[in-house]
Amino acid sequence: MAPFAIFLFSLLTLLHRVTPDPPAIEKNALLLFITELEHDASYKWLKSESPCSWKGVFCDPTNTTVIQLILSDAKLTGEIQTYTIGRLSNLLVLSLRNNYLSGSIPDDFSDLTLNELYLQDNIFSGQLPDINSDDLDKFNVSNNNLNCSIPWSLSKFQDSAFSGNQNLCGSPLQISCNWSEITCPYRYERHGVYVSTVGTIGFVFLAVLGLLFLIVLCYLRKKIHKQSKQPPKPSSEAPTSGSGAEEGDGNKLVLLFDDGNDGFDCDELLQGSAEVLGKGSVGTSYKRVLEEKMMTVVVKRLKDVVVTKAEFESRMEVLGKMKNENVVPLRAYYYSEDEKWLVYDYMPAGSLSAHLHGCLSGTLLNWNHRMRIALCVARGVAYLHVGKVVHGNIKSSNVLLQQETNKDAFVSDYGLNTLFDTWSSPNHWVTGYWAPEVLRTQKFSLESDVYSFGVLLLELLTGKAPNQASTHWNDFPMWVQWVVCEEPKAKIFDVELQRGQNMEEKFQMLRIAKDCVSILPDRRPTMKKVVSLMEEMEVIETIIES
Repeated sequence: MAPFAIFLFSLLTLLHRVTPDPPAIEKNALLLFITELEHDASYKWLKSESPCSWKGVFCDPTNTTVIQLILSDAKLTGEIQTYTIGRLSNLLVLSLRNNYLSGSIPDDFSDLTLNELYLQDNIFSGQLPDINSDDLDKFNVSNNNLNCSIPWSLSKFQDSAFSGNQNLCGSPLQISCNWSEITCPYRYERHGVYVSTVGTIGFVFLAVLGLLFLIVLCYLRKKIHKQSKQPPKPSSEAPTSGSGAEEGDGNKLVLLFDDGNDGFDCDELLQGSAEVLGKGSVGTSYKRVLEEKMMTVVVKRLKDVVVTKAEFESRMEVLGKMKNENVVPLRAYYYSEDEKWLVYDYMPAGSLSAHLHGCLSGTLLNWNHRMRIALCVARGVAYLHVGKVVHGNIKSSNVLLQQETNKDAFVSDYGLNTLFDTWSSPNHWVTGYWAPEVLRTQKFSLESDVYSFGVLLLELLTGKAPNQASTHWNDFPMWVQWVVCEEPKAKIFDVELQRGQNMEEKFQMLRIAKDCVSILPDRRPTMKKVVSLMEEMEVIETIIES
């Protein structure tokens, strides 16, 4: 039997060696797919080898076409290009779950005749393509950022297959689409021509509806503008003695920050003049002038707080201990069933957002200013991290500047995300600054703070805000990924920064930002490391100036 066994083994080895590769179109499609994405180093797909020998690729033994592509937990990062996976005409099983894939699910997935499709736990956005479900037995796109209505062809699957997406609607979810069916019509591409499921009549209807909406919007804006010139009504807006703050309800203002002053009580806070500073993701802020104390504070009236009084007070005690030259101190808080307030120091120079994009955008923020601001914010966040406090809401509107120089900066609104059910209301969503894993897991961390800080750095360098995304992308995170993948060029920087010297420093700051916005959390530097790198830049700059 031994000689026969040797003969049989040799014959099988020879047959294996002469087995042809999959069609060239499939091999090229897979190579294009993998080269356009970051991925785990163990996935070494060599052009000189047969795709059937590649990790994660499984072929039909009879005709060697690719029938399964299993790339779960492969650290795939980026957007799937069209004409890659969609060209695997005999693919039966596709698993891309638990990666960092972003952008839209390619439209040519509609051409696949799959039995199983697993895309859950990624960062896919946009609309679901109308995938052929005749032979599809298992399907999952949960925990992504997909939106609009679920195609009818996929409505046969359980609602768990679609859970964890912020804006999906329709069957089988118990969420009515209402306007989503009109404002988010599904479009698919065929041979370069886009076809809308709502048809030409739908577009005409939308055009008319849009015109009516603009007319109403213009009317409302004029009305709001007229009302905004009038002083706010204390009983309906700013916290007053009629806001549930009476001493008799067993609640009182709790002072946290002791700087040697006499402080203030609840009555003084309620009787001072009020000015609305702005409305943010966690509440409305008011400027309060306490004339007798000759001081000005900011009262933040929180909304949608879901924690108990004990949990609220415990959190405030932690935040009240945060005392740093780059952190806005929490002076006091108030809690009642109807009202929750926080009291902070007032920063007259306004926010970084206002200086970069808003009403103060005419003020000069040269390179030295921006570098100093970035360092101050980094120091403030690093200090919070030492105290195990996750900021959770880093953005330019939460960076406040000092009036004297407009250089020194302070971080505000830190550590408040635990007070709210962030995911139940779009009012708490922060466009562009959140790390991919936050969108996927709904959990904030020290590492997600680093990502948000990296986005803030890019905002300082480019002059662009998350709501001013490039026309090439649907949202700011995608635009960020495009920036960090490009070779550094002067045109990336804000116009104000394209002039003058210090270009090497600007490129170095860009490299720090690129590290901070790494898709993989464990590849991001700590805030302590970021501070160290920036301080080295500051020392070099001081030496050059001297």
